Amino acid sequence: MTDTLTNSATAAATTTYSVAQERKIVTAIPGPISAALQERRRAVVSDGVSSMLPVYIAKANGAILVDVDGNQFIDLGAGIGVTTVGHTETSVVAAAIEQSRDFIHTLFTVTPYEEYVRVAELLAEHTPGDFPKKSVLINSGAEAVENGVKIARKYTGRRAVAVLDHAYHGRTVLTMAMNYKAMPYATGYGPLASDVYHAPSSYPYHDGLTGVEAAARTIAYLDKVVGASDLACLVVEPIQGEGGFMVPADGYLPALQEWCTANGVVMIADEIQSGMARSGKYFASEHFGWIPDLVLSAKGIAGGFPLAAVTGRAEIMDASQPGGLGGTFGGNPVSCAAAIAVFEAIEANDLLGEAQRIERSLTAGLTALKNKYNIIGEIRGHGAMMAIELVQPGTGDGEKAPNAAAVSAISTYAGQHGVLLLTAGTSGNVLRFLPSLALSDALIVDALSVIDDAMAALTTSSH
Repeated sequence: MTDTLTNSATAAATTTYSVAQERKIVTAIPGPISAALQERRRAVVSDGVSSMLPVYIAKANGAILVDVDGNQFIDLGAGIGVTTVGHTETSVVAAAIEQSRDFIHTLFTVTPYEEYVRVAELLAEHTPGDFPKKSVLINSGAEAVENGVKIARKYTGRRAVAVLDHAYHGRTVLTMAMNYKAMPYATGYGPLASDVYHAPSSYPYHDGLTGVEAAARTIAYLDKVVGASDLACLVVEPIQGEGGFMVPADGYLPALQEWCTANGVVMIADEIQSGMARSGKYFASEHFGWIPDLVLSAKGIAGGFPLAAVTGRAEIMDASQPGGLGGTFGGNPVSCAAAIAVFEAIEANDLLGEAQRIERSLTAGLTALKNKYNIIGEIRGHGAMMAIELVQPGTGDGEKAPNAAAVSAISTYAGQHGVLLLTAGTSGNVLRFLPSLALSDALIVDALSVIDDAMAALTTSSH
């Protein structure tokens, strides 16, 4: 079985990539080698670790994944927003190799090194706000959230943590209590951490509220249910990731920041998925005129190497006593070298512009699909962080009832035909597009043609 696209743009791209930037399916999905690996996995890997598509990857480059059977997939997930600059981006690979030849580990809290300092300088330069900033580097997004909360509690001397409905912040003991959805992240893992409160968010497609109205609703909850005097921090994703790429109404986030500042509450931007050029700006907060007190980075910061950071106002970051922050692998020198290369690649390759190009191309293609299929309720997002919410027409609630079955069917069809799609949404009814910024317009057209075929098949089967 062969399913492939070639055109002049794709052919030209092969001269600069080690893998041809094209979709190609040569076996059943999964292929025989992947199927054999899946059997080995069942014997030794916990069932709690699941995979969306049971194909085993042997190589990746640019926006293409190659599995062990030789199938090539257009990757619209980028490791859930990690390989933003592209798989195996040349400068990132070179920086990591060079650093690993010098030294791989010393532990910054024992014997420091310049690479950690340089990453902190770059974060201070590129995160929103022109005030003095400092950083701590750690390993993962959830660890960044944990440290952000810890730092805010130390600075304020308060206990309570507030998050928003539809939020996702991680799988650790604290962060799973901060998530909106229990299944699968918290079910059976209790008791959950205490003093975590869930406030209503801004979800314009469903609540119809302006930013000012939605902020007033959130603030009323924080005032009445939590009490500002007990609240250490409010942790907010500027564009909610796992929740379904919800984009808040204009004015919502600045209004919350104004309230937090007036009440001594630290407002934290969880930019773990939305940061590092993904949205067409370095950090998605910039789209909303929001200058947070602390910014959390991870995922795309090091091109695939594990690294995360908490960056923010110097006086908040310095509230912790010496030795209170850190960790054995936090700010690993190889990861730091990769992160420096990522910042340099963003500038050298105009990746902010590339994210904006992807938004234009995806929006045009998704709009054409929306005009063709009435199951698409809304298109939303910024840059290479776009989504469509699928609904059930004619089912009431203004024809906005969630259509999770369609999302499941479309993502399955896409995977079988060489397109890796991520799902999202509290109700499981959102398809999210989170590609690397190496994704070409030709690959976008091809991927959307597969989604078009999936929707056509779904429409046909429903009649």
